[in-house]
Amino acid sequence: MASLRDIKSRITSTKKTKQITKAMQMVSAAKLNRAENNAKSFVPYMNKMQEVVASIASGTSSAQHPMLVSRDVKKTGYIVITSDRGLAGAYNSSVLRHVNKVIQERHNSTDEYAIIVVGKVGLSFFKKRNMPVVESIVGIADQPSFADIKDIASRTVGMYADETFDELYMYYNHFVSAIQQDLTEKKLLPLTDISAEGGKLSSYEYEPSEEEILEVLLPQYAESLIYGALLDAKAAEHASRMTAMRSATDNADDLIGSLNLSYNRARQAAITQEITEIVGGAAALE
Repeated sequence: MASLRDIKSRITSTKKTKQITKAMQMVSAAKLNRAENNAKSFVPYMNKMQEVVASIASGTSSAQHPMLVSRDVKKTGYIVITSDRGLAGAYNSSVLRHVNKVIQERHNSTDEYAIIVVGKVGLSFFKKRNMPVVESIVGIADQPSFADIKDIASRTVGMYADETFDELYMYYNHFVSAIQQDLTEKKLLPLTDISAEGGKLSSYEYEPSEEEILEVLLPQYAESLIYGALLDAKAAEHASRMTAMRSATDNADDLIGSLNLSYNRARQAAITQEITEIVGGAAALE
């Protein structure tokens, strides 16, 4: 049995750990509120952008753009969104494990795919496995702005345009609620499945022409999809970390209770031992 001093030391250290996890839980809860609002406020913009793109792409047979047409797949691109820090439960591992499995099943050579990764955890994961990371970005703010990822989003869309790869998939955790985050796989390019929300298309007049508008609008739309996924993933990250820290705090409470019980039992045993020794000594003097 551990000594009273050892048990007391463990109780003290566990209480300090509990204070840390409780503070991290509260910080993540505050960040989650802002991140959730950011993700929701971006939805109307994306819906309108999708409506306009769908109207042009579906409303005329003359407007064509390479981003709307499928081509023979020689190389596939993967955008993987992870976090810069851990302590977020299965937030990173679920995405990375799934992406790694998909790549192993689809490809026989590293020449057949390229990875664009967001977050230190994902970058470290792929580098350790010598997988081809062509673009990466770390240090994204907890409440990211479009300017934070504009360059990498633009380069990624550009790599599809110049046929560095022929299709592009995106993987991230979709925020559902504070206790649920769903692993999401989305085919980003080519844009072969564009439809307006509700299935209704508005009528627009275009100046100068549909083709010229598509030339500008489609890259912006693809970049906005990446940014929207990042906002969604950030909300999921904060929710996952908040849940993980809450579980850690609850576990610390349970451990402290168990250690207090062990401490009291050890103390009672020590007192009983001392009483037994005193009684035995008194009896020996008689």
